[in-house]
Amino acid sequence: MNDSERRLALGNFLRQARSSISPDDVGLSAGGRRRTQGLRREEVAQLASIGLSWYTRLEQGRDISPSVGVLESLASALKLTPNERRHLFLLSGESLPPQLAAAEEKISPYVQKMLDEFNPNPAYVIGRRYDFLAWNAAAEAVFTISRPSPPHDYNLMWRQFTDPVWREGSEEWETVSRRIVAEFKTSRARYLEDMSFSQLIADLKNVSSDFTRMWQGHEAPSSLDGYKKLLHPALGVLEFEQINLQFPNDPDQRMMLYLPDTATKARLKQNLLASTNKRPF
Repeated sequence: MNDSERRLALGNFLRQARSSISPDDVGLSAGGRRRTQGLRREEVAQLASIGLSWYTRLEQGRDISPSVGVLESLASALKLTPNERRHLFLLSGESLPPQLAAAEEKISPYVQKMLDEFNPNPAYVIGRRYDFLAWNAAAEAVFTISRPSPPHDYNLMWRQFTDPVWREGSEEWETVSRRIVAEFKTSRARYLEDMSFSQLIADLKNVSSDFTRMWQGHEAPSSLDGYKKLLHPALGVLEFEQINLQFPNDPDQRMMLYLPDTATKARLKQNLLASTNKRPF
């Protein structure tokens, strides 16, 4: 859309956002009868500490450019979700600024159910720090995610650079590792004040000269999608097409889905069937 259309879309989005939130939600008294559904313009302006006339012009799609600080104030005043905040910045023509605080990462039960439905195709979800948040049985069979790997038991970056099975089993470990590091740098930039990132990076530098070398590089982020060939110690050669999927309602979470070729899929099916038959009932 052009600038005029984008400004009108921004105004519509702001009107919808304030109409969907009640005064009680933001600690304001509803008072008597209200002709306006949700919040009034003056209430939003008050909560965001901006001028009423300026905010009115913004809702009307006038040719004004809100600063990053104003957008953050509006996102807070309107209690926008992470995805709504992202949409607000997009319509305003601004890039999302780095995050200062990291909220607890949660996985919906429906996401776990979806992962389980993907069996025997390996699939897992990682969060902003590349921690494994959920995975299915096929992913466990291929990557042994639940196996302890202290001090970062469930972290993809830690496994990539410290687990000899991961390194020896990857046909293009160097290329894949450089891409992962470049992507990880982008995630780290969004959470500059998150000390858990700093600790993970420091630990990786202490144990891996390869990570230190790649971290000091300047490779641009690129897609992690594509053909992957792995040598598994028990399952043999496994071939996949990897797909990287991002959750619209949480841009910091992504699903890695591995689509096996015919021979690999048959081997994974057999492995999962054998594992199921060993379980006590």
